[in-house]
Amino acid sequence: MAIDETPSSFFAPRPDRLRHSAIILLAAGLGLTVLVTLGQLPLLAAAAVFALVAAAALVPWRLHDAEASRDDIRTEDPVEAAAVNAIVAGMPDPAVLLDRAGRVIHLNAAAAQLAPALRKNELAQFALRSPEIIGALREAIATTQPRRATYLDQVPVDRWMELVITPVPVPTRFGGADKCMLMTFHDLTPLRRVEEMRADFVANASHELRTPLAALSGFIDTLQGPAKDDPKARDRFLAIMHAQATRMARLIDDLLSLSRVELSAHVRPDTLVDLVPLIRQVADGLEPLAHERQVVVEINLPEMPIMIAGDREELLRLFENLIENALKYGASGGKVIVSLNSAAMAEGAPEIRVTVRDFGPGIAPEHLPRLTERFYRVDVGDSRSQGGTGLGLSLVKHILNRHRGRLLIESVPNNGATFTACFPQPRSPGSTQS
Repeated sequence: MAIDETPSSFFAPRPDRLRHSAIILLAAGLGLTVLVTLGQLPLLAAAAVFALVAAAALVPWRLHDAEASRDDIRTEDPVEAAAVNAIVAGMPDPAVLLDRAGRVIHLNAAAAQLAPALRKNELAQFALRSPEIIGALREAIATTQPRRATYLDQVPVDRWMELVITPVPVPTRFGGADKCMLMTFHDLTPLRRVEEMRADFVANASHELRTPLAALSGFIDTLQGPAKDDPKARDRFLAIMHAQATRMARLIDDLLSLSRVELSAHVRPDTLVDLVPLIRQVADGLEPLAHERQVVVEINLPEMPIMIAGDREELLRLFENLIENALKYGASGGKVIVSLNSAAMAEGAPEIRVTVRDFGPGIAPEHLPRLTERFYRVDVGDSRSQGGTGLGLSLVKHILNRHRGRLLIESVPNNGATFTACFPQPRSPGSTQS
């Protein structure tokens, strides 16, 4: 039977039903009061009649609310509950809840961003076309067992993703439980890249060490054999062996320095260091190399102290690498300028900049983004002939990272290169900027 929701019905919406019940009770009360006053009805009988009228007015409303509540309970799907939706939406990784048929029940914003084709109440297989995903999902639905799959997502950029499908028991409308499928996606790209970098580092380090070792081994064999009694050959081979041993020692030293800096990368130095005498010390130490390459080193430093929070030994290594690179690879320009000044970042934060500029052949634009990679060289033959290890700029970058600084590289082919080490400027002489 249809429920009459007009204002005259007991089964009207709650505000109307309450108002009508109150009117009926008020009218009944007034009528019974008049009858009792006129002596037409005993007081006890009037009270009994009022109670019957009140029951008749209020009980149907209570029954209607109870029936409506039971209908709401019967029609509400536990899987569609707001709490389930909130749980899925609050998960940090992309997450999708599916029914046993593979249709999407809930998905969070991260999942919608990962797979824009996902739609509620539609099959997930239509939106996730990776064979690994479809295979894992079919197995999970068929067996109601957890499944994992790793796949390569190439849109919009290459990303390695891991899919985890977990069966989740959810109460049904009529009691019992059913198995829904919770799909969560985890981005493995950073781990993959770290693993690739580790493998490349081991391969490059092994190659760099193997080359001088092979040279040393070959010359030792020669000196023990055919050149044993040849003084000229012995002197020439010993000089080459000394150069190769020096190169190997420098490579090992750079590797150890890089390892030490990485281990302490999370700890910012807190000792105040004056950059002015530090840079002069490095320039004076490299004066023989500058004289050998016939390069004039021009030092433009302020007279007043310039203090930063730093590690003195690491800063010495940083400036040695920058100035030595300029002397080696920009020697054809005949001049290297080292300067120190204060400037402001784009956000307005003040910083101290140490700039090393050469006037050599410069660096092609395609090489600039990779200069700080380990063992990356613009010209492998030239770098090795100069005694470079391929780790200098990588070490510079890591030292600057530990000092919460940054490295700027600018170059125009045939017009030299400029390397700028930027450090955050202390707020006051007695405190450093956090």
